[in-house]
Amino acid sequence: MINGSIVAIITPMNSDGTVDYASLERLVEFHINQGTDAIVAVGTTGESATLPMKEHIDVVKQTVAFAAGRLPIIGGNGANATAEAIELTKALQSTGVSAMLGVTPYYNKPTPKGLVAHYKAVAASTDIPQILYNVPGRTAVDMQPETVAKLCDVSNIVGLKEATGDVSRVAKLRQLCGDDFLLYSGDDASAREFLLAGGNGVISVANNIVPRAFKDMCVAALAGNAELAAQIDKPLSGLYSSLFCEANPIPVKWAVHRMGLIDHGHIRLPLTELSEQFHGLLLDTMKKAQIEVQ
Repeated sequence: MINGSIVAIITPMNSDGTVDYASLERLVEFHINQGTDAIVAVGTTGESATLPMKEHIDVVKQTVAFAAGRLPIIGGNGANATAEAIELTKALQSTGVSAMLGVTPYYNKPTPKGLVAHYKAVAASTDIPQILYNVPGRTAVDMQPETVAKLCDVSNIVGLKEATGDVSRVAKLRQLCGDDFLLYSGDDASAREFLLAGGNGVISVANNIVPRAFKDMCVAALAGNAELAAQIDKPLSGLYSSLFCEANPIPVKWAVHRMGLIDHGHIRLPLTELSEQFHGLLLDTMKKAQIEVQ
């Protein structure tokens, strides 16, 4: 079981747009030293949409190699074509990932029946544990708890990343899917409440820049210590909005670069680097979270 504080890690890039593997190795070491419980490689925050399949697989493989068994790596295997998702899933099997995270097919707007068929087909192509990912704000499809319930009995579909911010879904998902089905928040702003309501962990954007504090918050919330969790979470609350002042991962990649954790802040088109008008906002919330910048 993968529980607790999980980072949706950025993919660092050189100024020419190639992947910066030296910086990626430093990031993996940073998260291990800070106590992060697991890493999602090449998810949305890792710019999965602009990495060709070979490069996508290489980044996941290198992340696993850099971690060297010290924490689990979850590889992103989502696609809006089921055949492509299966191809990617099969390719990721040999990378050493502990699990895979598959976003709901985007743009197509599949029906609940289509979502069930898609995820069952992907799961059938591998023995590696699969985590569903519902983020309607980016995909234009909202996978309802009743649809998840039709998938939770598939042997290697082990959990769900729920990024709607609707904490009330935790109770319903628990009722429909049971206590063994893993529930991860994908919304930093409501993550504390999600864990206190019975969630297992958080797959986080903010964790890229405040991993120790985020881990401490998760530990407190998972232990049911609501007061301590709220105390730790309060200085981070500004980040939860400022890190989405432009499309993710634009702000968080800029922030990681300002912290000196990566050599370049390059991001691939059609995304562009953080607009200057938001620099002050992000720096202010980083300061309130006691983050040192260069």
